Amino acid sequence: MAAARRRATGALAACVLAGILCAPGSAIGATATRTPTPRVGPTALLVFAPVGERSLASLPGMSVGILSAADGGASRAQLQLDITPGARLPSGAYGSPPPPLELATAGSVGHIYGWGRALARARHAPGELRPGLLASSLAGAAYAATPGTDADAPVAAAEDGSVAAVSLGAPATLAPRIQALLAGRPLVVATIAAGRDANRVLAQLAAARRPRELLIVVQSEQPSRPSRLLWVGAAGLPGRSHGELTSTDTGVRGLVSSSDLAATILAHARVVRPRAMQGSPIRVEGGLDAPALRSTIARLGVIGERRLAALGWLLAAWALLLLACSRSPQARRWALRAGGLGVLWAPVVAMLTAALAPAAAVEYALLAVLCPLLGALSDRLLGWPRAPSAPAIACVTAIAADALAGSRLLMRSLAGPDPALGARFHGVGNDLKSALAVLVLAAVAGGLYPSRRGRRAWLAMALAGAALACVEGATRLGAGVGGVVVVCVSFALAVALLLPGARARRRALIVVASPIVGLAALAVIDLLSAHGGGQYYGSLLHAHSAGEVRELIVRRYEAAWRELGHGAMPLATALALVAGAAALRWRSRVLSPVGGDPAWSAALYASLAAGLVGALIEDSGPLLLVAAVFTGGCVLCYLWGCPRTLRDRAAERARTEPAGTLPARGEPHPLPDPTHARASAASALPASARPARAAASGVGR
Repeated sequence: MAAARRRATGALAACVLAGILCAPGSAIGATATRTPTPRVGPTALLVFAPVGERSLASLPGMSVGILSAADGGASRAQLQLDITPGARLPSGAYGSPPPPLELATAGSVGHIYGWGRALARARHAPGELRPGLLASSLAGAAYAATPGTDADAPVAAAEDGSVAAVSLGAPATLAPRIQALLAGRPLVVATIAAGRDANRVLAQLAAARRPRELLIVVQSEQPSRPSRLLWVGAAGLPGRSHGELTSTDTGVRGLVSSSDLAATILAHARVVRPRAMQGSPIRVEGGLDAPALRSTIARLGVIGERRLAALGWLLAAWALLLLACSRSPQARRWALRAGGLGVLWAPVVAMLTAALAPAAAVEYALLAVLCPLLGALSDRLLGWPRAPSAPAIACVTAIAADALAGSRLLMRSLAGPDPALGARFHGVGNDLKSALAVLVLAAVAGGLYPSRRGRRAWLAMALAGAALACVEGATRLGAGVGGVVVVCVSFALAVALLLPGARARRRALIVVASPIVGLAALAVIDLLSAHGGGQYYGSLLHAHSAGEVRELIVRRYEAAWRELGHGAMPLATALALVAGAAALRWRSRVLSPVGGDPAWSAALYASLAAGLVGALIEDSGPLLLVAAVFTGGCVLCYLWGCPRTLRDRAAERARTEPAGTLPARGEPHPLPDPTHARASAASALPASARPARAAASGVGR
């Protein structure tokens, strides 16, 4: 009897002990894990850890890159909500900041408090956003962390906010618990807390990685110091190891987007990517150049804060030059020309400083000194009014050569797209699209001066517009669909204004049809050169329905409207509109230095059209209008710096030479009114010949 009681007591104690050891969510149960049975299919482990580039590069088989963590704003919660749907929007496209998200556990499962507010926020945003799509596509994900460090749990949440499996326990048991979860789930998300054991746990996970396991490590953000650029590493991707990460979405070696993580995990799991996901799978390219990556992330981190300061230094240098030359009218005109041309040289000089990557003060000084020097040199060599062709040719050539060579100097320059903001990673940025159009228009008008409406003038405009549209739109060059529309409309307007004798209906048809022809040509170039992986495919051809195209348009206009309310943009936009309206109202006075030359008149109208069209079709909205008007103002300052000797020479020729004589090339060209000229010519004919010649020339219609 006593023996039976002892056996019963022992069995009860064993059951109690087993219950304690196996209790879900307990630290003891987390430590005493059984040897898991490995999954047959592929698995993925997404880890958030406080590591840098050197720690990632030291892990076996790890390739390294830079992760663009946010589009416009930096927030840890927004990063999580961008990863789960595999898509992201500019921070300004949301009507509110991301809600606080917290993990609540019930046994071995979890739920994210605040998930309903996150879903409502996504529904009110333009476009199709489905938070939790990643975990739902894999039939659930697991999450592992230590208590109090579970801030990344929303990445493992499904579309209903549930987390299929949760394991919280002591730091020493984190690696075994993650391996146990990988035995039953295709995706495990884990957070490694900061501390001396972080590198050790990460090394254990990398060493225990199975052949069909994908390991992605993302640098943890500091909640008090969020960053737009984070280090990321991946092991288990196809191809070589210890390389640099890239994706089709970014098109830049060493740079990936937060929206690419979900697409990469689904591609590894061989799960069809839902159409709502915008990212593209990450791949390994080339060998790992760690110093170059460190230089890139350091450079991209300072672009945003230096842009306005550099422009201020450049304008201050121009003002000082004008002040120094204020005593002499001829010197003052030279300062106008040199300073205006110097601003037009700024994109090229910015690419030079990007190659040097100097300190802030040195970069400002280089821009303030080199730009006016190049402006003075081009004015000296080419003469008035052809000097704008020098910065135009240099800028377009430098952008194309940089893109083809893969040097990415434009991306690293102050005039580039600023990948730290995440809206664009390579190619021509939105603010440079309209500015380039104005610059090339001025270059063509200066080259044609003195011009006449006719085949030579409109053909030159058409060829220059086609070349610029190719540079701005081709995926391997400018990668900008909106830039093609801006260039096509503006240059088509210039062509229509230079066509002699064309009716208004024909001119309007040329302008309206130009963007359609341009986009069709861009589609052919994109499909042939980028094999359907370019910007055109990603934005338009990839749309599955008219509703998605409508959502794309709505998203752009909402982003443009929010851009209008940022900082000093309302004042800058108002000034640009007033300046543009004044230039049209007093266009004869504005273009008086060139005597109302037809090519310069067409360039004026087309420049304003470039800014207005860009503001209507691009998500940066009013920024393109401000850039176009500012660039056009610099061109007009150059024109108004016409040398005094040329003005005097033109006035002398007008007094001494017969009417209708063209001045020599390089001199002001005050053109008479065409109607007055035809009437004068008709009156000079014999009386018997006037009716026939007048009818032939169109006088009197």
